[in-house]
Amino acid sequence: MIRISITLILLLWVSACSPPKETGSLQQILDRGILTIGTNYGLTTYYNGATGPEGFEYELAAGFADYLGVSLDVRPYYTLNEMFPQLDSGHLDLIASGISMTPERKQRYRFGPAYQDVSQKLVFKQGNVRPRSATDLTGSLEVVSGSSHTETLRKFKTYHPELSWQETDEKDAEELLESLLQDELDYTIADSNILAIMRRRYPELSIGFTINKEQGIAWALNKNQDDSLLAVLIEYFGVIQSDGRLAALEDKYFGHVRQFNYVDTREFIRSAQSVLPTYRPWFENYSVDMDWRLLAAMSYQESHWDPKARSPTGVRGMMMLTLATARDLGIKSRLDPEQSIKGGAIYIANLLSRIPARIPHPDRVWFALASYNVGLGHLEDARKLTEGQGGNPDLWVDVKKRLPLLRQKKYYKHTRYGYARGNEAVTYVDNIRRYYDTLVWLDENQPEELQEQQPAEQIAEEQEGESAPVTSE
Repeated sequence: MIRISITLILLLWVSACSPPKETGSLQQILDRGILTIGTNYGLTTYYNGATGPEGFEYELAAGFADYLGVSLDVRPYYTLNEMFPQLDSGHLDLIASGISMTPERKQRYRFGPAYQDVSQKLVFKQGNVRPRSATDLTGSLEVVSGSSHTETLRKFKTYHPELSWQETDEKDAEELLESLLQDELDYTIADSNILAIMRRRYPELSIGFTINKEQGIAWALNKNQDDSLLAVLIEYFGVIQSDGRLAALEDKYFGHVRQFNYVDTREFIRSAQSVLPTYRPWFENYSVDMDWRLLAAMSYQESHWDPKARSPTGVRGMMMLTLATARDLGIKSRLDPEQSIKGGAIYIANLLSRIPARIPHPDRVWFALASYNVGLGHLEDARKLTEGQGGNPDLWVDVKKRLPLLRQKKYYKHTRYGYARGNEAVTYVDNIRRYYDTLVWLDENQPEELQEQQPAEQIAEEQEGESAPVTSE
């Protein structure tokens, strides 16, 4: 914050002492009441979701437009080569598209504050020989034309003259990763944040080596503009960094995908295609106001969709209900998959209703999930601990840092409910979020793989003799 404040003061001083630029910026935006941004379609930038526009960059830009008190005009482009000329000509106020601040770009454009750091990874297909350096690249390499990856490769070629690659405007980074899996090319380069998300869908995407260390990601502005837009941009990022909105947004899109487990991801996708269709009708039927795929992701985390699952602590079934909880919910048999799913759905809905109404989506969902695992009382202890340490008790990104502290005596001895394995609750929520993201993608892109394979009634009949009354479990 101190660094941002100093930068802002210097910019305002330079602006006051320097002759005016040819083009105004902030005042023009305020006069017309519209902020016009350019971006790319993509996982981490901008896309049309089920309820409207979504994406990390989109939400950041929407927040900036609100900060200025103007409406937002998003102009999505398919390539960077189309976007930069529009910024040069003044048709865009800025580019918000996960732009890396490379040395070449810094010579041509001004940049706002860096709000994320990403590295560039050389990607190959699992099962092929892993390249560990540029000298190991023996096949075809293709990258997006005009991307920061082309700049990196040009630098590499200085030291490795034999290096060659192709550039394309026909595919984006995600499509190149899919082409690699289809054996249409041997290597590509991906930014670490995009790759983290894509590997939840395609676990066969493997990292050969880091081709470029971390670089800052920032919004690009026209160099011929005055300093006013850049100054207020620095101010905006300082505000959302200070109040936690930036951290919350970063956690929403990337916080749960930083860890990757190849075996777990492959097994989940396999189970989603072979096991889930059997139980999908019940997840859909009992999810009510919740996305059925979130309920299914919870069940996988609890039991891996095993109706007979049992833990050493005595919880059992698809949704791993305790005996006491099952009785309270009127569940006669925890081993009956339909009853277990119904009970779990009722229980999580009840927890959601008890999360303070002021906490917005999706944080309230993450809080409810954590409560399902560790208990609402322990969650409240963590929220109070968060507040006492100066964090925001209504932000999951702040509370998840304090939940693990409930294992330490110097903290839990001052809480109402005492010791708790809060670190497990954090892992629990992160895992469900990853499973949920993968299920959403599978359901939207491979729906035939998730269709019911066996009538639910038949499953119930087959397991009728195996289900015992809840009082005898």
